[in-house]
Amino acid sequence: MPNIILVGPMGAGKSTIGRLLAKELRLPFRDSDKEIEQRTGASIPLIFDVEGEQGFREREHTAIKELCQMRGVVLATGGGAVLRPENRQMLRAGGRVIYLCTSVEQQLDRTSRDRNRPLLQTSNPREILTGLMAVRDPLYREVADLIIQTDERPPRLVVAQILEQLESLARRESQGQSALS
Repeated sequence: MPNIILVGPMGAGKSTIGRLLAKELRLPFRDSDKEIEQRTGASIPLIFDVEGEQGFREREHTAIKELCQMRGVVLATGGGAVLRPENRQMLRAGGRVIYLCTSVEQQLDRTSRDRNRPLLQTSNPREILTGLMAVRDPLYREVADLIIQTDERPPRLVVAQILEQLESLARRESQGQSALS
């Protein structure tokens, strides 16, 4: 089983959906942000405060590199994991990449009370999220094998759609392989 790698903006449901998907597939679940916190013994906001975004991105790069070399895991990545070209290359090579797509409205709703989002600790989180989406959406699409909309959908329904789409993708690929034989 190839890795299943979830990318998308903060508040898209990567961690929640990733845990449920891993349970359905009977695979281990990993979260790159949680891995970074465990390795450093510090929260993401503290890492941002002490090392800045650049320091965090270095740690994220190392974590992504190691996690993408694993086999048979469901991996939820941080929203900015796609910013570096090397990370995008590792994500594509590391397994099936699924872009969990959501609107800025949904992001605002899901993240409004979360203090663990350093980039949103501002007077205008909508402006920040809109700017991040403008930069990151094309990068998520670049690496994605599948794009799944999560807006106002129960996580279990999203997981069911992912499983259906993965099965369909595998069928198409196996038919393509047999056509080449």
